Amino acid sequence: MTDETPSDSKLTRTKEKWAREGRFLTGKITRPEDERLPPGQHLTKDWPVLDLGVVPPVSRERWRLDVYGAVDTPVFWTFAEFAAQRQSRFSSDIHCVTTWSRYDNEWEGLATRELLAVCQPREDARFVTLHCYDGYTTNLALEDFAAEDALLAHSWSGQPLTEEHGGPVRLVVPHLYFWKSAKWLQAIEFLTEDAPGFWEVRGYHNRGDPWAEQRYSGD
Repeated sequence: MTDETPSDSKLTRTKEKWAREGRFLTGKITRPEDERLPPGQHLTKDWPVLDLGVVPPVSRERWRLDVYGAVDTPVFWTFAEFAAQRQSRFSSDIHCVTTWSRYDNEWEGLATRELLAVCQPREDARFVTLHCYDGYTTNLALEDFAAEDALLAHSWSGQPLTEEHGGPVRLVVPHLYFWKSAKWLQAIEFLTEDAPGFWEVRGYHNRGDPWAEQRYSGD
């Protein structure tokens, strides 16, 4: 047991220090077209577990997803209702801001474009904020959320997504650093103005493009 909250945990303090120091930055912003690994990254075959120190015990039976804000049709789904939507399978790489990358991850879930077709964002919607069961938040521009291979994933490598990796459902946005792919997804709020999330207000880049090495807010 610990009295630390996610905002003052040792991990949070360490990563804030990395942001102040510019840890891991290489300064390389371009890559040859045949390279798959972003600047400053190294490959791993494992899938490291990183979170705020809290793994919320949310079963599929208890899980709910709320989609609201600047949309014409708010959505409030149980897991069964979520799973009844048209499902997609994508293969993509993971690039974590802590410098590891993992190739060829097989995901199954609801493509974000399918969700957009259901909830119908208003014309003035420009951003989304992801709210998670552990209290975590992160923000995305609507065009990043709507990427062709972005999805709300419930399975990885043919198996249900485990709790430690964000199950029952997490976001996967492969073209951004993985802190943007929020675990234990609880709600998606569509906004007309940007609202930086947990790491974004602690020195991390507002967008997080690994190919441009957008690790920290000053990059």
